[in-house]
Amino acid sequence: MKVTLSILLTGLLAVACGSPGAARRTCTQPAAPAEPVRYTYAVQRVYPHDPENYTQGLQYADGLLWEGTGQNGASRLLKTDLETGRSEVVARLPRSEFGEGIALLGGKVYQLTWTSNRAHVYDAATGRRTGGFTYPGQGWGLTTDGRWLYMSDGSDRIRVLDPDTFERERNIAVTLSGEPVRLLNELEWIEGKIWANVYTSDQIVIIDPASGAVEGIVDLSGLLPEEEVTPSTDVLNGIAYDPALKRIFVTGKNWSKLFHITLEKQE
Repeated sequence: MKVTLSILLTGLLAVACGSPGAARRTCTQPAAPAEPVRYTYAVQRVYPHDPENYTQGLQYADGLLWEGTGQNGASRLLKTDLETGRSEVVARLPRSEFGEGIALLGGKVYQLTWTSNRAHVYDAATGRRTGGFTYPGQGWGLTTDGRWLYMSDGSDRIRVLDPDTFERERNIAVTLSGEPVRLLNELEWIEGKIWANVYTSDQIVIIDPASGAVEGIVDLSGLLPEEEVTPSTDVLNGIAYDPALKRIFVTGKNWSKLFHITLEKQE
């Protein structure tokens, strides 16, 4: 259908531009989607990361790295002091729930679940659970721009949610060169853009939240050294940002390391 539609539109444009009077007006081809900027990386610093953590959500705030983990019976909300490496378990999810993405907003921590259709809400200062919401479909990644929550569900859509009600305000359809990008996973809001892990890949896409277009692709192939890979090591997943020092942190599911990286444009 896409091919047929493309051919049809091209044909109609050719007829219009070749019709009588066409020379007296400007005929322009539809603009092609802009190609994304491609990046590689440089490692600035390496921190230890608990390889037992099946990382689903990551966020940096006030010197602490907050982390949501998955797996039934092992899903937790954690916070870690980056400098000392000390971790604290803030909350444990019921064994029936598989934890997913997290976001901190307005003194609250929101934590999704995969297929339980439930989001938990905690007081960030005390760790006490203060409420929750239900939602349709699956929960994958979660982030915030300081006003709205942005949620992925494994598709090419990002839901924009009201943090007070969890009601959907709109959807963002994510595309790369005009084609949908599926398997969007962990999310992070960085300098006005949404960064998203693409599940099962070593790539992060940088998304314009207004248009949904992918404006950048970060290739993190080879980030975790081969000697650190074990049978339990899983895929790249987890992005956090320190806006004060403009530091980007990344890790993966059951990875032994957390990396502070900077981006380098590929030539």
